[in-house]
Amino acid sequence: MSAMTISEFADNLNKILPMIMKEFSRRLGSEFNTGKVTLPQFLIVQFLHQERVMRMTDLARYMRVTTAAMTGIVDRLLKSGYVAREYDSKDRRTIRVILTSKGTELFKKVNQQRQQMIIDIFGQISRQDRSNYLRILTQIKDILNKKSGD
Repeated sequence: MSAMTISEFADNLNKILPMIMKEFSRRLGSEFNTGKVTLPQFLIVQFLHQERVMRMTDLARYMRVTTAAMTGIVDRLLKSGYVAREYDSKDRRTIRVILTSKGTELFKKVNQQRQQMIIDIFGQISRQDRSNYLRILTQIKDILNKKSGD
């Protein structure tokens, strides 16, 4: 591949990334494709799987949305049975969100599908290229985290 300007690189990436995102989403399975769960909802499920229990305000901060917007997301997860709310016995204004067993199963299923998809796709790429790809993605993550203040 010949040397390209940063503008040409951006143009190429703008063409490639949407197709990659669409195909990754399509291959992720029925939970996303049938509308059982949206990506923002799954990000909350994933975060709760890691953290176990979170206050609504912390979830809103994590997703960079208002508490009102987070209430809507959590309400839909609650209706689907993926999360439950619990109130602090000392302060009823404090609402905590916990992952239910159904939410844990959703996380495990999607995570397993994602793992298999990554193996299927990246198994066709050399070990060196996979290593370089991971190194570059880690750099991008670090840059994004530094800019967002995480």
